[in-house]
Amino acid sequence: MLKKQNKKITVEEFLNFKPVKENFKWFKTEENLVRIVVPKFKSKLGKKFCKLLGKDDTFTANLDKIGSVVWENCDGRHSVKEILEILEKEFPEEENMLSRLIFFLQQMKKLKYINY
Repeated sequence: MLKKQNKKITVEEFLNFKPVKENFKWFKTEENLVRIVVPKFKSKLGKKFCKLLGKDDTFTANLDKIGSVVWENCDGRHSVKEILEILEKEFPEEENMLSRLIFFLQQMKKLKYINY
């Protein structure tokens, strides 16, 4: 069972969710890997502090090949089940894809990179 805001949901229910990327800048490398540009602070004060110290006010989250495919398909149109099918087709040699996908999406939600 999975939890969504203190409500337990089944895997079947989770498979119907349609994840959506939050509004982050992102790009793909020459190797087709996704890089997400994440702000370190949401407040103007934090951004000014970074500027004062001569530091970047963002960092880059580097996704692997599987995470990159997931990220690109978190468009609000594809369900988790459809994303799983895409992954199983693109990476047939990978094991435990459902568990890996669920864990990855939960982490991305926790970090507020995606929403359902």
